[in-house]
Amino acid sequence: MERIPVYFMPGLAASTSIFERIELPKEKFDVFLLEWIIPLPKESITQYVLRLSKEIKHDNPVLIGVSFGGVIVQEMAKLIPVQKTIIISSVKSNKEFPRRLKIAKTTQVYKLLPTGLVKNVETLSKFAYGDAVKQRLKLYDRYLCVRDKCYLDWAIETIILWDRTEPDENVVHIHGDADDVFPIKYIQNCTIVKGGTHIMILNKFKWLNENLPKIILNAS
Repeated sequence: MERIPVYFMPGLAASTSIFERIELPKEKFDVFLLEWIIPLPKESITQYVLRLSKEIKHDNPVLIGVSFGGVIVQEMAKLIPVQKTIIISSVKSNKEFPRRLKIAKTTQVYKLLPTGLVKNVETLSKFAYGDAVKQRLKLYDRYLCVRDKCYLDWAIETIILWDRTEPDENVVHIHGDADDVFPIKYIQNCTIVKGGTHIMILNKFKWLNENLPKIILNAS
């Protein structure tokens, strides 16, 4: 049996190390990790994805994207033939956005975000209060690899202004019922992971390792 090429795309600014606990059977799958590239000035999401898709070296791959990476692989699937598109902790259209993202679009408040601070998570941690916040900053420091302000400004604006209103019915959506970034109450037609948060790629890896192979092979 020929192995299926599976390409993983991490979330906004995240490194491919977020997939370090994901294991697919090597006799059935070849796994490849896509990395963020720095956007060109005023680059559209289509132009960006077209450049990124040059990293796909196989015909008819399976694409798996997490969070903003889920948006990217859906856009990529519009440009290249794919066997299957799977999104985790993401959205299928802007109709699944929470209210705060819709408000951010209307008010353009996202343009005021101090994205330059992300360059130095260590400095932010000095001002953190509470164990939960400190723990989250530790995760950011470990898994966020793209600290470039131009990338962060582009990525935040691109997700908020994403213009897809109708979901692709072929997209397989896996979502946690405790996701605080894209709350489950706004999400339609998905496989629900009980207790899954927005970072369930890290802490629900056992569920994903058990179920992803079946999801990929089902009618693929």
